[in-house]
Amino acid sequence: MSRAASHDHEHVLSGILCRIGSGLSFSTMGALFKLASTGGLSAPELVFYRSLFSLPVVLLWVLKRESVAALRPNKPMAHVWRSSLGLLSMGLTFQALILLPLADATAINFTAPIFATVLSFLVLKEHVGIHRWAAVMIGFAGVLIVAKPGGSSLPAMGVFIALIAATGQAGVTTTLRHLQRSENVVSIVFWFAVAGIVVGGMLMPFFAHERPATDFALVIAGGFFGGVGQLLMTTSLRAPVSVVSAFDYLQIVAATIYGWLLFSDVPKLTTMLGAALIAASGLYTAWREHRRRLREGPTAVPAV
Repeated sequence: MSRAASHDHEHVLSGILCRIGSGLSFSTMGALFKLASTGGLSAPELVFYRSLFSLPVVLLWVLKRESVAALRPNKPMAHVWRSSLGLLSMGLTFQALILLPLADATAINFTAPIFATVLSFLVLKEHVGIHRWAAVMIGFAGVLIVAKPGGSSLPAMGVFIALIAATGQAGVTTTLRHLQRSENVVSIVFWFAVAGIVVGGMLMPFFAHERPATDFALVIAGGFFGGVGQLLMTTSLRAPVSVVSAFDYLQIVAATIYGWLLFSDVPKLTTMLGAALIAASGLYTAWREHRRRLREGPTAVPAV
Protein backbone atom coordinates (compact mmCIF):
# COMPACT_ATOMS: atom_id res chain seq x y z
CA MET A 1 0.00 0.00 0.00
CA SER A 2 1.40 3.41 -0.98
CA ARG A 3 1.92 6.17 1.55
CA ALA A 4 -0.94 8.22 0.05
CA ALA A 5 -3.29 5.24 0.07
CA SER A 6 -2.34 4.45 3.65
CA HIS A 7 -2.99 8.08 4.65
CA ASP A 8 -6.44 7.99 3.01
CA HIS A 9 -7.21 4.70 4.74
CA GLU A 10 -6.30 6.21 8.12
CA HIS A 11 -8.59 9.19 7.44
CA VAL A 12 -11.47 6.90 6.55
CA LEU A 13 -10.93 4.71 9.62
CA SER A 14 -10.63 7.68 11.99
CA GLY A 15 -13.64 9.30 10.34
CA ILE A 16 -15.75 6.19 10.89
CA LEU A 17 -14.64 5.91 14.53
CA CYS A 18 -15.42 9.60 15.11
CA ARG A 19 -18.86 9.18 13.51
CA ILE A 20 -19.64 6.17 15.72
CA GLY A 21 -18.47 8.14 18.77
CA SER A 22 -20.60 11.06 17.67
CA GLY A 23 -23.70 8.89 17.36
CA LEU A 24 -23.15 7.33 20.77
CA SER A 25 -22.61 10.78 22.29
CA PHE A 26 -25.82 12.17 20.79
CA SER A 27 -27.75 9.08 21.88
CA THR A 28 -26.40 9.44 25.41
CA MET A 29 -27.36 13.14 25.41
CA GLY A 30 -30.90 12.25 24.31
CA ALA A 31 -31.25 9.61 27.03
CA LEU A 32 -29.94 11.95 29.73
CA PHE A 33 -32.20 14.79 28.62
CA LYS A 34 -35.24 12.50 28.53
CA LEU A 35 -34.40 11.38 32.06
CA ALA A 36 -34.18 15.03 33.08
CA SER A 37 -37.54 15.75 31.42
CA THR A 38 -39.21 13.12 33.61
CA GLY A 39 -38.34 15.44 36.49
CA GLY A 40 -40.18 18.31 34.80
CA LEU A 41 -37.50 20.06 32.74
CA SER A 42 -38.99 21.74 29.67
CA ALA A 43 -37.64 21.95 26.12
CA PRO A 44 -36.45 25.62 26.49
CA GLU A 45 -34.48 24.64 29.59
CA LEU A 46 -32.91 21.73 27.74
CA VAL A 47 -31.91 24.03 24.86
CA PHE A 48 -30.24 26.42 27.31
CA TYR A 49 -28.35 23.71 29.19
CA ARG A 50 -27.40 21.94 25.96
CA SER A 51 -25.81 25.14 24.68
CA LEU A 52 -24.28 26.24 27.98
CA PHE A 53 -22.53 23.00 28.86
CA SER A 54 -21.41 22.23 25.32
CA LEU A 55 -19.66 25.61 24.95
CA PRO A 56 -16.60 24.69 27.11
CA VAL A 57 -16.03 21.64 24.90
CA VAL A 58 -16.20 23.82 21.79
CA LEU A 59 -13.84 26.42 23.26
CA LEU A 60 -11.34 23.74 24.25
CA TRP A 61 -11.40 22.48 20.68
CA VAL A 62 -10.88 26.01 19.36
CA LEU A 63 -7.88 26.63 21.62
CA LYS A 64 -6.33 23.28 20.70
CA ARG A 65 -6.88 23.22 16.93
CA GLU A 66 -7.72 26.74 15.78
CA SER A 67 -7.12 30.36 16.69
CA VAL A 68 -9.52 32.85 18.24
CA ALA A 69 -9.52 34.68 14.90
CA ALA A 70 -11.35 31.71 13.40
CA LEU A 71 -14.40 32.66 15.48
CA ARG A 72 -14.92 35.96 13.66
CA PRO A 73 -18.10 35.77 11.55
CA ASN A 74 -17.86 37.08 8.00
CA LYS A 75 -21.62 37.28 7.54
CA PRO A 76 -23.24 37.89 10.96
CA MET A 77 -26.81 37.93 9.66
CA ALA A 78 -26.31 34.54 8.03
CA HIS A 79 -25.37 33.22 11.48
CA VAL A 80 -28.52 34.80 12.92
CA TRP A 81 -30.70 32.99 10.38
CA ARG A 82 -28.88 29.66 10.81
CA SER A 83 -29.03 29.94 14.60
CA SER A 84 -32.72 30.88 14.62
CA LEU A 85 -33.65 27.91 12.48
CA GLY A 86 -31.31 25.58 14.37
CA LEU A 87 -32.58 26.59 17.82
CA LEU A 88 -36.21 26.22 16.77
CA SER A 89 -35.43 22.77 15.40
CA MET A 90 -33.49 21.82 18.56
CA GLY A 91 -36.33 22.95 20.81
CA LEU A 92 -38.87 20.96 18.82
CA THR A 93 -36.57 17.92 18.84
CA PHE A 94 -36.34 18.06 22.63
CA GLN A 95 -40.10 18.51 22.91
CA ALA A 96 -40.61 15.43 20.73
CA LEU A 97 -38.14 13.60 22.97
CA ILE A 98 -40.30 14.51 25.96
CA LEU A 99 -43.52 13.30 24.33
CA LEU A 100 -42.36 10.15 22.52
CA PRO A 101 -40.46 6.98 23.43
CA LEU A 102 -36.74 7.42 22.81
CA ALA A 103 -36.49 4.98 19.88
CA ASP A 104 -39.53 6.40 18.07
CA ALA A 105 -38.39 10.00 18.49
CA THR A 106 -34.92 9.10 17.20
CA ALA A 107 -36.28 7.17 14.21
CA ILE A 108 -38.55 10.03 13.13
CA ASN A 109 -35.68 12.48 13.65
CA PHE A 110 -33.77 10.65 10.92
CA THR A 111 -36.30 11.76 8.32
CA ALA A 112 -34.28 15.00 8.08
CA PRO A 113 -32.37 13.81 4.95
CA ILE A 114 -35.73 13.08 3.32
CA PHE A 115 -36.98 16.61 3.98
CA ALA A 116 -33.59 17.96 2.86
CA THR A 117 -34.19 16.37 -0.54
CA VAL A 118 -37.63 17.99 -0.75
CA LEU A 119 -36.26 21.39 0.33
CA SER A 120 -33.37 21.20 -2.12
CA PHE A 121 -35.98 20.78 -4.86
CA LEU A 122 -38.31 23.52 -3.60
CA VAL A 123 -35.79 26.10 -2.33
CA LEU A 124 -32.52 25.48 -4.15
CA LYS A 125 -34.25 24.37 -7.38
CA GLU A 126 -31.96 21.34 -7.56
CA HIS A 127 -32.82 18.51 -9.91
CA VAL A 128 -34.15 15.52 -7.99
CA GLY A 129 -34.34 12.37 -10.05
CA ILE A 130 -36.75 9.49 -9.81
CA HIS A 131 -34.35 7.47 -7.64
CA ARG A 132 -34.20 10.14 -4.91
CA TRP A 133 -37.97 10.67 -5.08
CA ALA A 134 -38.38 6.92 -4.60
CA ALA A 135 -36.14 7.15 -1.51
CA VAL A 136 -38.34 9.96 -0.19
CA MET A 137 -41.46 7.82 -0.59
CA ILE A 138 -39.81 4.85 1.15
CA GLY A 139 -38.78 7.10 4.03
CA PHE A 140 -42.29 8.46 4.46
CA ALA A 141 -43.63 4.90 4.38
CA GLY A 142 -41.29 4.19 7.30
CA VAL A 143 -42.69 7.17 9.19
CA LEU A 144 -46.25 5.92 8.66
CA ILE A 145 -45.28 2.48 9.98
CA VAL A 146 -43.65 4.00 13.09
CA ALA A 147 -46.47 6.49 13.74
CA LYS A 148 -49.39 4.20 12.72
CA PRO A 149 -51.82 7.09 12.24
CA GLY A 150 -55.32 6.24 13.41
CA GLY A 151 -54.25 3.20 15.41
CA SER A 152 -51.12 4.31 17.23
CA SER A 153 -50.28 4.45 20.89
CA LEU A 154 -47.95 7.35 20.09
CA PRO A 155 -49.35 10.82 20.81
CA ALA A 156 -50.21 12.52 17.53
CA MET A 157 -48.82 15.84 18.75
CA GLY A 158 -45.48 14.22 19.53
CA VAL A 159 -45.26 12.71 16.04
CA PHE A 160 -46.24 16.02 14.45
CA ILE A 161 -43.62 17.95 16.46
CA ALA A 162 -40.94 15.37 15.60
CA LEU A 163 -41.69 15.74 11.89
CA ILE A 164 -41.60 19.55 12.08
CA ALA A 165 -38.27 19.29 13.95
CA ALA A 166 -36.87 17.02 11.21
CA THR A 167 -38.02 19.53 8.60
CA GLY A 168 -36.20 22.26 10.54
CA GLN A 169 -33.04 20.18 10.61
CA ALA A 170 -33.31 19.72 6.87
CA GLY A 171 -33.60 23.49 6.57
CA VAL A 172 -30.44 23.88 8.65
CA THR A 173 -28.60 21.50 6.29
CA THR A 174 -29.78 23.51 3.30
CA THR A 175 -28.71 26.76 4.98
CA LEU A 176 -25.27 25.37 5.81
CA ARG A 177 -24.63 24.67 2.15
CA HIS A 178 -24.59 28.43 1.65
CA LEU A 179 -23.03 29.42 4.99
CA GLN A 180 -20.00 27.13 4.62
CA ARG A 181 -18.89 29.08 1.55
CA SER A 182 -17.94 32.11 3.66
CA GLU A 183 -17.71 30.86 7.26
CA ASN A 184 -15.28 28.70 9.21
CA VAL A 185 -16.82 25.54 10.70
CA VAL A 186 -15.51 26.58 14.13
CA SER A 187 -17.27 29.92 13.83
CA ILE A 188 -20.57 28.23 12.93
CA VAL A 189 -20.37 25.84 15.89
CA PHE A 190 -19.32 28.55 18.36
CA TRP A 191 -21.93 31.17 17.47
CA PHE A 192 -24.70 28.60 17.42
CA ALA A 193 -23.81 27.66 21.00
CA VAL A 194 -23.70 31.33 21.99
CA ALA A 195 -27.10 31.91 20.37
CA GLY A 196 -28.52 28.99 22.32
CA ILE A 197 -27.25 30.45 25.59
CA VAL A 198 -28.63 33.92 24.81
CA VAL A 199 -32.07 32.79 23.58
CA GLY A 200 -32.36 30.06 26.20
CA GLY A 201 -31.30 32.51 28.90
CA MET A 202 -34.07 34.91 27.83
CA LEU A 203 -36.63 32.11 28.15
CA MET A 204 -35.36 30.72 31.45
CA PRO A 205 -37.31 33.21 33.67
CA PHE A 206 -40.52 31.87 32.14
CA PHE A 207 -39.71 28.15 32.22
CA ALA A 208 -37.00 27.55 34.83
CA HIS A 209 -37.83 26.29 38.31
CA GLU A 210 -35.79 25.09 41.23
CA ARG A 211 -34.49 21.64 40.40
CA PRO A 212 -32.84 18.89 42.46
CA ALA A 213 -29.10 18.33 42.08
CA THR A 214 -29.70 15.09 40.16
CA ASP A 215 -31.49 17.00 37.38
CA PHE A 216 -28.60 19.44 37.06
CA ALA A 217 -26.16 16.55 36.94
CA LEU A 218 -28.18 15.05 34.06
CA VAL A 219 -28.26 18.26 31.99
CA ILE A 220 -24.58 19.02 32.65
CA ALA A 221 -23.63 15.56 31.42
CA GLY A 222 -26.10 15.84 28.53
CA GLY A 223 -24.69 19.17 27.41
CA PHE A 224 -21.16 17.79 27.61
CA PHE A 225 -22.04 14.76 25.48
CA GLY A 226 -23.84 17.04 23.03
CA GLY A 227 -20.69 19.14 22.61
CA VAL A 228 -18.50 16.06 22.24
CA GLY A 229 -20.89 14.61 19.67
CA GLN A 230 -20.90 17.82 17.68
CA LEU A 231 -17.12 17.99 17.52
CA LEU A 232 -16.70 14.29 16.71
CA MET A 233 -19.21 14.61 13.90
CA THR A 234 -17.37 17.60 12.47
CA THR A 235 -14.02 15.79 12.80
CA SER A 236 -15.47 12.76 11.00
CA LEU A 237 -15.75 14.87 7.83
CA ARG A 238 -12.08 14.14 7.14
CA ALA A 239 -13.52 10.99 5.57
CA PRO A 240 -16.07 11.08 2.73
CA VAL A 241 -19.58 11.93 3.97
CA SER A 242 -20.99 9.08 1.89
CA VAL A 243 -18.87 6.65 3.93
CA VAL A 244 -19.40 7.95 7.47
CA SER A 245 -23.08 8.92 7.23
CA ALA A 246 -24.08 5.26 7.17
CA PHE A 247 -22.96 4.97 10.79
CA ASP A 248 -25.36 7.71 11.95
CA TYR A 249 -28.16 5.15 12.05
CA LEU A 250 -26.48 3.38 14.94
CA GLN A 251 -28.16 6.11 16.99
CA ILE A 252 -31.49 4.34 16.47
CA VAL A 253 -30.00 1.14 17.88
CA ALA A 254 -28.45 3.00 20.83
CA ALA A 255 -31.69 4.88 21.50
CA THR A 256 -33.63 1.60 21.48
CA ILE A 257 -31.21 0.11 24.02
CA TYR A 258 -31.33 3.21 26.22
CA GLY A 259 -35.13 3.25 26.05
CA TRP A 260 -35.28 -0.39 27.08
CA LEU A 261 -32.76 -0.06 29.94
CA LEU A 262 -33.83 3.31 31.35
CA PHE A 263 -37.55 3.57 30.55
CA SER A 264 -38.63 -0.06 30.07
CA ASP A 265 -39.70 0.76 26.50
CA VAL A 266 -39.70 -2.62 24.79
CA PRO A 267 -39.01 -1.98 21.09
CA LYS A 268 -42.03 -2.66 18.87
CA LEU A 269 -41.78 -4.53 15.60
CA THR A 270 -43.40 -1.58 13.80
CA THR A 271 -40.79 0.78 15.23
CA MET A 272 -37.93 -1.39 14.03
CA LEU A 273 -39.48 -1.98 10.60
CA GLY A 274 -40.25 1.71 10.11
CA ALA A 275 -36.78 2.69 11.33
CA ALA A 276 -35.24 0.24 8.85
CA LEU A 277 -37.14 1.86 5.97
CA ILE A 278 -36.17 5.35 7.15
CA ALA A 279 -32.52 4.26 7.41
CA ALA A 280 -32.63 2.65 3.96
CA SER A 281 -34.10 5.85 2.52
CA GLY A 282 -31.44 8.00 4.17
CA LEU A 283 -28.58 5.76 3.10
CA TYR A 284 -29.76 5.63 -0.49
CA THR A 285 -30.22 9.42 -0.52
CA ALA A 286 -26.67 9.84 0.82
CA TRP A 287 -25.33 7.53 -1.90
CA ARG A 288 -27.15 9.43 -4.66
CA GLU A 289 -25.89 12.72 -3.17
CA HIS A 290 -22.36 11.31 -3.21
CA ARG A 291 -22.65 10.46 -6.89
CA ARG A 292 -24.04 13.91 -7.67
CA ARG A 293 -21.15 15.61 -5.85
CA LEU A 294 -18.63 13.49 -7.72
CA ARG A 295 -20.07 14.88 -10.94
CA GLU A 296 -20.26 18.49 -9.71
CA GLY A 297 -17.18 18.59 -7.47
CA PRO A 298 -17.22 17.62 -3.74
CA THR A 299 -17.96 20.15 -1.02
CA ALA A 300 -18.29 19.15 2.60
CA VAL A 301 -21.25 20.34 4.58
CA PRO A 302 -20.27 20.90 8.21
CA ALA A 303 -22.26 18.78 10.58
CA VAL A 304 -23.25 21.22 13.27
